[in-house]
Amino acid sequence: MAGVKGVENSSMAEAQPSGAAAPIFISYASQDAAVANSIVESLEGQGLKCWIAPRDVKPGAQYADAIVRAINEAKALVLVMSGSAVDSAHVAREVERAASKHKPIIPFRVDAAPLNPELEYFLSNSQWIDVPKLGMPAALAKLKEAVGQGSGVSSSETTAGKPVVGTKKRIAIAATAVVVVIGIAVGLGAYFWSSKHVAQVPAVAAITDKSIAVLPFVDMSEKKDQEYFGDGMAEEIIDLLAKVPDLRVPARTSSFYFKGKSTKVPEIARELGVAQVLEGSIRRSENRIRVTAQLVRADNGYHLWSETYDRDLSDVFRVQDDIANAVVQALQISLMGGPLTRQKGGTQNLEAYQLYLRSKDLVYQNTKASLETANEYLDQAIKIDPDFAIGWYWKALAVMQQVEIGALTPKEGFERSKQLAQHALISSPDLAGPHFVLGHTLRKYDWDWTAAAAEFRRGFAIDPTSVPGLIMAGQLSKTLGDWNDAERQQRLALVNDPLATFARYNLGETLYLAGRFVEAEAEFRRLLEVAPNFSWTRWGLAKTLLAEGKPDAALAMAQEETIEEYRLDILPILLYAVGRKTEADEALKVLTTKYAGSDAFSVATIYGYRNEPDLALQWLDRAYAQKDTGLIEIVGEPLFKNIKGDPRYKAFLKKMNLPE
Repeated sequence: MAGVKGVENSSMAEAQPSGAAAPIFISYASQDAAVANSIVESLEGQGLKCWIAPRDVKPGAQYADAIVRAINEAKALVLVMSGSAVDSAHVAREVERAASKHKPIIPFRVDAAPLNPELEYFLSNSQWIDVPKLGMPAALAKLKEAVGQGSGVSSSETTAGKPVVGTKKRIAIAATAVVVVIGIAVGLGAYFWSSKHVAQVPAVAAITDKSIAVLPFVDMSEKKDQEYFGDGMAEEIIDLLAKVPDLRVPARTSSFYFKGKSTKVPEIARELGVAQVLEGSIRRSENRIRVTAQLVRADNGYHLWSETYDRDLSDVFRVQDDIANAVVQALQISLMGGPLTRQKGGTQNLEAYQLYLRSKDLVYQNTKASLETANEYLDQAIKIDPDFAIGWYWKALAVMQQVEIGALTPKEGFERSKQLAQHALISSPDLAGPHFVLGHTLRKYDWDWTAAAAEFRRGFAIDPTSVPGLIMAGQLSKTLGDWNDAERQQRLALVNDPLATFARYNLGETLYLAGRFVEAEAEFRRLLEVAPNFSWTRWGLAKTLLAEGKPDAALAMAQEETIEEYRLDILPILLYAVGRKTEADEALKVLTTKYAGSDAFSVATIYGYRNEPDLALQWLDRAYAQKDTGLIEIVGEPLFKNIKGDPRYKAFLKKMNLPE
């Protein structure tokens, strides 16, 4: 396995120049990748050979050693000189190495940032190609001339000596090369998108070196049919690394948010608040797999560790363990209990494991069809390995989600989900997840707040940072009107998983029920940007806008809702609020005709808003008889403000063992 080495510590023997034409080594900070690639494209288009990482690092090679060898063999080093390069530790090492080998160093200056003392020392005799002064086409032509000579630039059109010293800035240069303009525009757009939302993310400590995001492993298989396997590889590594006490690892929702997007590593790291990113790929051919992984320092693009594993498919568990332990070693974290080991309750049966991975991918899709298929895969997995406790737990989750999307009735689905979770605990008592599932069903269907709280306590005793656990426990606090605790738990979930949609939604709903409508609106709008199709967001935002005294905006938002039932739940209220009573009555008639048997609580809110207490209480009683899960959101609901003083309403809350 490749170890962790800095360039300055490499013990590799000095490489001898090869007989082939020496390449031009391109040194750059990760933020300047677009400029670096433009340089490579220009020089190689004119017949000059370049060496650039990560393109030219051979699979399995030690990253640092590959860089040392490339610099030793290089004809010259071209430095993309920017403020990012000044701040980059790996750029400094590469420049120092080139200087020690008496290689010509050609700074290609793209902004006005001053040098730090270290770079100033090594570049004091270099002459600069000044992109802002020359423009990109002329600068690239001068660079070609310079590397063709194999020495620094001696043209009067370049800026001699050091760059102008002044206030340190991070200014994008309006270069004429289209790729550079696009790269800068994307970078600035990502920066302002991220900084716009920083205040909405719970306050956390400054980014620590002991933090890492694990991205989905890219499927490089010939048939492109192993995406589920690459996702599973990444998620298993997340679960392993999450056990390290001193390491912050964003959960799956956040790390997988960027899947399929062209977001750069520094942007991902900034959004997730991490210092390192682990990325990789898988290639599967029959019963063989090739897994590559690399650990990247996000602020400078320096590769801390990389490795390629060619193994039998049956070795997949060992590969996951090896990667996780190598990452811990690379981050110089001491493990008092020895190497990381996977959680109990798993399976060593490869067929059951693959079925489980396929099912997880479908559970995350969260549609009626995907959940049905997920259950079929899980049934096969636990039939093959009846002791596969995690498989039983995921079946409990899948059934629970079928209830949430209306594919199963609460009575049928929640009872089955509880049975499955209890079976998982019999097989493996050390699992936290089944306790959270039990707590959720005890809250949502049984309305047994005490028993639900006890299950959450048991789950947190095993896994105190579980994001699903924090979300579900926060929902219980919300049900009981403990707004402060509900907010605390949802914000803790967002610290561990910054882009968790359910945590964001529940935070918005908590703030709405607590009467903090402006803050609630901000959270719902944030959720709309992150996950535009997330269920219930427009419904929650429409209610919030109404509570803020913006009925027209609320109606417009509700009319954007594509799911009929969610739209009808709120439309009669909003039409009534804007004075369109006839249309409101018609919408109410449609709601009661289609959904009276499953949505009595929503009808009760409509009559509550209209200040018709007799009808509101009648429909609340119907909701109680139906075990309508909407009732667990009754405490604090502003739509009942007109009837909250009615003794019958207070008696109803008491019947549910809820605070007034």
